[in-house]
Amino acid sequence: MSETEQELARDLGFLEAYTIGLGTMIGAGIFVLPSIAAEAAGPAAMVSFALGGVVSLLAALSLSELATGMPKAGGSYYYVNRALGPFFGSIVGWGMWAGLTFASAFYMLGFGQYLLPLLTPHVDILAEMTALGKTVAALGMAALLTGVNYYGVKETGDLQNVIVITLVGLILAFLTLGLLSGPTIGEFNPEGWPAVAATVGTVYVSFIGFEVIATSAEEIKNPSRNLPLAMIAAVVTPTILYVGVMFISTGTIPLDILADSEVPVKIVAEDILPGFASIVPGLSPSLLASIGGTVMILGAVLATVSSANASILSAARVNFAMGRDQILVEWLNEVHDRFRTPYRAITVTGIITLVLIAIGVGIGTLAEVASFMYLVTYTLVHVAVVVLRRANPDAYEPTFQIPSVLYPVVPILGAAGCLGVLVQMSTNMVPYTIAFGGMSLTAPVQLTIVGMIGIVLIGFGIGWYYLYARDRAPAMSLVGDAIAPETTAAADGDDVYRVVVSVANPDTERDLLRKAAASAHAHDGEAEIVAVNVIEVPDQTSLAQDLTFEEERVDRQQELLAAARDVAVDLDVGLRTRAIVGRDAASAVLDVVEDENADQVLLGWTGKRSRREHVLGSTIDPIVGHASCDVTLVKRGPKPDECEDVMVLVGEGPHTPVAARRAAEYVASTEGASLTLLNIQPPAEEGEDAVEPVEAGEALIEDVIERASVTETAYETRVVVDADTEEAIMDAAAAYDTICVGATRESAVSQALFGSLPEHLGTDLDRTVVVARGSERSPMSIQDALIKRLEG
Repeated sequence: MSETEQELARDLGFLEAYTIGLGTMIGAGIFVLPSIAAEAAGPAAMVSFALGGVVSLLAALSLSELATGMPKAGGSYYYVNRALGPFFGSIVGWGMWAGLTFASAFYMLGFGQYLLPLLTPHVDILAEMTALGKTVAALGMAALLTGVNYYGVKETGDLQNVIVITLVGLILAFLTLGLLSGPTIGEFNPEGWPAVAATVGTVYVSFIGFEVIATSAEEIKNPSRNLPLAMIAAVVTPTILYVGVMFISTGTIPLDILADSEVPVKIVAEDILPGFASIVPGLSPSLLASIGGTVMILGAVLATVSSANASILSAARVNFAMGRDQILVEWLNEVHDRFRTPYRAITVTGIITLVLIAIGVGIGTLAEVASFMYLVTYTLVHVAVVVLRRANPDAYEPTFQIPSVLYPVVPILGAAGCLGVLVQMSTNMVPYTIAFGGMSLTAPVQLTIVGMIGIVLIGFGIGWYYLYARDRAPAMSLVGDAIAPETTAAADGDDVYRVVVSVANPDTERDLLRKAAASAHAHDGEAEIVAVNVIEVPDQTSLAQDLTFEEERVDRQQELLAAARDVAVDLDVGLRTRAIVGRDAASAVLDVVEDENADQVLLGWTGKRSRREHVLGSTIDPIVGHASCDVTLVKRGPKPDECEDVMVLVGEGPHTPVAARRAAEYVASTEGASLTLLNIQPPAEEGEDAVEPVEAGEALIEDVIERASVTETAYETRVVVDADTEEAIMDAAAAYDTICVGATRESAVSQALFGSLPEHLGTDLDRTVVVARGSERSPMSIQDALIKRLEG
């Protein structure tokens, strides 16, 4: 595994996962939001909390399926990026990161609001600097929690366990005493149902805890069991508690007083406890009120710390996952050697949280922006479930699935619910007129501050994708496959190893067939070659018309395929030919690969592409990008019959073992040929043993040999230590007849500007150069899927 693909250790059990989620959801939402929610919707705010719980439960069901199907760090970001591609991955990744940092700042300000009343009676100066004191307390705790997460996940999980168990007991006691005190609700819905709906967005920040569990999926033991249990339990538990706390609060304290309080649960406890003085000997009502208020303050301090702690941890995991997918800079994708945490991501997340606190963003705005970004995320999560169900990729095997009676109802209702809340919280149903010059334009609604900030954050994610991630992050959208899903072919007992060879040039035909025969002979059992030639016809000409009037081209095609049959006889290999007339040669070859269930497709290659081909694509690009089997490109050298000295360039790319396998096949088919595996290593860093680069290169070569399953082939190894990797490769490669290299992972733009390594080899070396790409099924584009769906 390369250094940038490090994995996080699985050291979180069900209790740790559940408490990480519950710790976020039972935190500031239950201690800070009652006053904000009561001001917005009155006692009916308990319905807002209940609706938030329903929306979250639907999202938790979808997330549970996704997380057990792909238990990777990054949670919703990872699933959306995998299902919908890096465009939406960039939006969700940045949105989740922003949402969690805004939420962390919200929790920390709540911490400051509750801490100050606890300290003010004992520190006179705090009474004169309340606002500054809250900010300083929030900044201090945010910095401390950043350090805790930097140190390690296990310590974070242990902290969550203690805090959450304490909080659950405290809130249950609060609810019990509150119910016994006999709360009474006045006017239930003074602000109307639209206010109740809008308040769902305000309080939704309380319900992002189960997402925190999903973002830590790669660290959870037995994820198939613990992930869905922890997420569903982390939604149901606090939803019940939220409704109960709102019922007690609005039934105990007048709405105007409750709405004005920064410490709502404290004043409720101070009102409830004196009523039990008669059954608590020796304690006066005033002392009980003081005890109740102090206990709730301590609980709120613990809760807000718990919420922020889990959010900082989760935000860093999203950051880590984005870096791993090359949507963020590789610098962030680093795990600490000692603590095994993504320490750079944690540090950056902590700094942003501190900035949000320091610049004075309002606590309500922080909560609503966090809610906004997560509602956008969950909308796309529901879409991702449908896409993955329909596309059914090999890597998606969820051990928990939404029950068939609830699918697709859950994702459809879930997405609709999220969108409905987003509209309510981001718009005001008030006409807005924009005047410019002598003209004016009136919109039926106007955006709220939260809507504006949310749109800016979404726009940032889109801009980041086009300016940075588009040419780095691998395209992996499965939307096309979901629109036109492939039917799984039934096993037909065909064990034939089949190589499709595209023949177009009489000068290169024999060499291509020889290499195809080498691959065929290297496999036990039956093997055959399928030689295909395509006559391309422009759109203006019918295919039948071309066959009638282009006799010369048809004759050349038949001569080429006849020569292929003759060569196959000499090579003692079975061969079939296919003559095709079509609009596009690449598409025709891909169709043959699919029809023949090919194991390898082999193509001739000039060694380079023009600048125009980099922009518009060449004939081989679609085949390399979309063929589901191995792809081999051969650039013919000056002496194609000589294949005595074969070299494989060994690197960390995923296609290196395939290149080694091709090289071993060619060597086995040529008497007296030799195989050398070459690796280039940078010089040892200061303080390192000079031998270490050589040892690292040897270890990498042995790993490639084992992965390529060519351990029985005789080979030599060579490790060259040189600071200029490309120059060292070019110098070493000149000593061999044939150079085999794995396909590059560079982006098309990078190749266009600088050229890829295979192209440098093909252009600058007067040798046979073979580029190999392993078997993989590229996702279908949306355009291709729509065409396929329309064609039936």
